[in-house]
Amino acid sequence: MTRVLLCLGALCLLSLACCGSSEPASDERPATSSDGPIKIVATIGMIGDIVERVAGDRAQVEVLIGPGIDPHLYQPTRGDMESLLAADMVFYNGLLLEGRMTDALVRAATANRGVFAVTELLDPGTLLEAADYEGASDPHVWMDPTAWTKAVEVIRDRLIERDPDGRTLFESNATALIEELATLDEYCQRVLGSVPEGERVIISAHDAFGYFGRRYGYEVLGIQGLSTASEAGVRDIERLVDTLVDRNIGAVFVESTVSDRNVEALIAGAAARGHTVSIGGELFSDALGPAGTYEGTYIGMIDHNATTIARGLGGEAPEDGMQGKLTP
Repeated sequence: MTRVLLCLGALCLLSLACCGSSEPASDERPATSSDGPIKIVATIGMIGDIVERVAGDRAQVEVLIGPGIDPHLYQPTRGDMESLLAADMVFYNGLLLEGRMTDALVRAATANRGVFAVTELLDPGTLLEAADYEGASDPHVWMDPTAWTKAVEVIRDRLIERDPDGRTLFESNATALIEELATLDEYCQRVLGSVPEGERVIISAHDAFGYFGRRYGYEVLGIQGLSTASEAGVRDIERLVDTLVDRNIGAVFVESTVSDRNVEALIAGAAARGHTVSIGGELFSDALGPAGTYEGTYIGMIDHNATTIARGLGGEAPEDGMQGKLTP
């Protein structure tokens, strides 16, 4: 029943978001430079960062779910609701990532705030299925930089609709960002391709790296499902221990937004069978790195993950990453 309600809420939100993209009501008008910055709320940092890059100084951006916070489990606060209702525009991921925020997003859309899913341009045929949620899709599309360029395009186009005077800036910023994402993708292919083929397996706390694995040719195994709301059972742990031992996998990864408990259980289970497994590093899955750091940007997040995975699995990658900016 919970899944049904979430899906119904998402459909309602989609309908309202589409209405929000139509002509403004008579008491509203598009923001212009004389109105001051557009007030924008983004649900997650991966969206907020690219909104800031595209909008530049024509927008004031607030991110609701910050570093180290799990969006799957996040419950909106009263302050979040106030921010949503005071915003000119709201950008969210969709695909039920923010499942517990559905009611809040619907309320904002009903108030004609202009609520938009950054995944709206993605071809449904390219989405991965969510094995633990029947009929749903894997929401972690930001893990593939080539897919995330579609989010940049959505943001660019919606900003132009809201603020036509900013078109030149928005288009220029979006073009530059898309070029940077192409460079990031090339770096990921290079360093991840240096890992021996038999070692290209990412085992982490939950199943957040499906798009990453598909893009770069890696098998991905999560202890928990797509949502951290799902609990890993003893059989899940035992199954992955069997995989570690049988395939002689030597490294697993922890995540910044998920408890290390299940990963430690994997390591202990493998040790009990005479197989040593180490932690290959911490990955950023559902949230950016610390605010104010390179890893606290979308590009820095993916650079960190690709570099950490490549080095953790025996590949060749510079310790300080693609741009020499990774935190030691």
